[in-house]
Amino acid sequence: MNKKLIYMLIGVLAVITSCSDDFLERPPLDELSEETFWKTEEDLYKAVNGIYNQLPAEGFIYDDGASDNAHAQYPWESTATEVSSGSVTTAIDAGWGYIDKRRCNYFLENADIVENVDPGLLARYKAEVRFVRAFSYFRMMSKFGDIPLLTTTLKIDEVDVPRTPRAEVLDFIVKELEEVAEILPVSYPGGAPNEKGRITRGAALALKARVHLYEGQWQEAADAASQVMDLGVYDLFKLDTESEKNLADDYSHWVDFEDESDKTRFRLGLRSYEALFHQKYEGNEEVILDRQRIPQVDDNFLNTYLPPGSIGGWSSVTPTQELVNSYGSYKTGEPVSPPSPEQRATWYDNEDPAFEEEFRNRDPRLYATVMFPGSPWNAIKNDFAFEWIQGASNMSQTGYNFRKLVDPEIYQQNIGNHANVVLIRYAEVLLTYAEAKNELNGPDTSVYEALDRIRERAGMPPVDRNLYNTQSKLREAIRNERRVELALEGHRYMDIRRWEIAPEVMKDIKNIKNTTAQSRIWDDKLYLMPVPQSEIDLSEGILEQNPGY
Repeated sequence: MNKKLIYMLIGVLAVITSCSDDFLERPPLDELSEETFWKTEEDLYKAVNGIYNQLPAEGFIYDDGASDNAHAQYPWESTATEVSSGSVTTAIDAGWGYIDKRRCNYFLENADIVENVDPGLLARYKAEVRFVRAFSYFRMMSKFGDIPLLTTTLKIDEVDVPRTPRAEVLDFIVKELEEVAEILPVSYPGGAPNEKGRITRGAALALKARVHLYEGQWQEAADAASQVMDLGVYDLFKLDTESEKNLADDYSHWVDFEDESDKTRFRLGLRSYEALFHQKYEGNEEVILDRQRIPQVDDNFLNTYLPPGSIGGWSSVTPTQELVNSYGSYKTGEPVSPPSPEQRATWYDNEDPAFEEEFRNRDPRLYATVMFPGSPWNAIKNDFAFEWIQGASNMSQTGYNFRKLVDPEIYQQNIGNHANVVLIRYAEVLLTYAEAKNELNGPDTSVYEALDRIRERAGMPPVDRNLYNTQSKLREAIRNERRVELALEGHRYMDIRRWEIAPEVMKDIKNIKNTTAQSRIWDDKLYLMPVPQSEIDLSEGILEQNPGY
C-alpha cells in the first residue's frame, strides 16, 4: 500500500511539472478578472444586471418595525428591535455600507473600456447604475446625515475619508436623478437588453419626488410627482373579479353591506389592494420600480417573516394597535374611536362578542393588511380564521399579524415567495403630490382628486371637502392616508422623523390583552442613527460621530 501511494504521488508530480510555465497564471474558471472582462457588450450587460441585486429588497419591513407601525420582535434579524426600543448604541450598524456604491463606481470607471458598444445603450446602462448609486446614497443620508460621498473606487488602504456635509450629498443625489431621467426611457419593449423591470425615467422622477418630499422642498416634490403623473404610463392597479378561494371569505360578519353593489365595492377594494403585491400580478401598471426575483432561485422571505407560527411563519414583524387604530370607517370614511386598552382586554379575556365590534365596518385595507382575531383568509388555508396564541412559538407579541405582502398562492404551492418586491409605486406618487401641494397652498381640487383616486381603489368614500377644508385639517388626513396606504413598505420610519412626531408616537407597545409587548423610549438623538464605532476606528478617527452617541 505504501509503494502504491508513493508511485501515485510521483505520477501526480510529474504531471504538474510537465505543464507549461503559464499554467498557474490562468485565471480560475469560476472567476472573472480585469484582463478577461470589460471586452464585449455582453460583459456590460452582465455587469449592470449584477448591480441590480444591490437594490433594497424585503428588508424595508424592518423600517416599519423601527417605527410605531410595527413590532420587530427578533433582534438577531435586524437592528429594528434596538432602534424602536430606543436602546441604540454605537455598536449597531443601522445601514452604513459601501459595497453597493463601490460596485456602481467600479462599473462607471470601466464601462468605457468596452469597444464597439452602441453609444445610446452605454449611456443608458450608466444611467441605470447611477440611479442605483443615488438610491443607495439617499437611503444612507436619510439615516445618518453627513456621510462620505464617494464617486470613485478607493484603494484598499484609503480609509481616512471624512463625512461629506449632508447638503452636498443631497445636491449630488438630486443632480444625478435629474440627469439620468433625461437618459432613461419611459418603458422597455422587452427582451435583452430591454427587459421590462429595468429602471425607467418614471423611477428616477418618482425617487426625485420622494427625496424632495423628505426634505420639505414642496414645490420641487410636487413638480417631480406631476412629471411622473404626466408620463401617462402608470395607474392604480384594480381587479374586477375575485378568485374562488377569495369568494369563500365571509365578510358579511364584519361589514354591514347596504346591497350587492356595496359588497362588491368593498370586496374588490380589498382584493385590488392586496393583490398588487402578489407574484401573479407583478409588473402591473402601478409598479414604477420593483426588485426583481427569480422563481425558486432568488426568493424573498415575506411568506416566512410575516405569517403566524400556526401556518409556518415567524411573526418577525407584526402590527401595532396604533396602526390598527389608524384605519377609518368604511361607512363614513372618517376616523374611528377605538375602545380603551382596558376595555379591549376585558372583552378579549371574557370572549365577549363586543370585542369584534372594533373590527366591524373598517377600511378594506385593514382586512387586506392585518390578521386580527377571527379574520378570514381562505386563500392561505381553507376555513382559516386567525387566532392569536399568546406565548406560542413564532407567534405575534401584539395580537396581530400582517397578511399584506404575503402571497397566498405561492404559500399553497409550498415554495418560496418569489414575487418581485415593490420599491416605488404610483400610489406613493399621488400621496407625494397631495402632501406637497397642500403644504404649498392648502387644499385644492387636484389634492382632493389625488387622494380620492387612492381611496376609491380601496373601496373607501372620497375625502369630505367640507370637513377637511383647511391646510391643517387636510394635512392630518393626508398623513393618515399615507400611513394606511403605505403600511409595511418602509416609509413610516422617515415620515415620523421628517414630521417631527416621533417623540409623541414612539411609546410602549401594548398587545390586545393590554400587557406590554415592547417598552420604548425616545431621545432626540434618534432622529439620526450613530456611525458604527467600528467604522470610526477603521478610519483612524477621521469619521466623526453623530450628536448624542
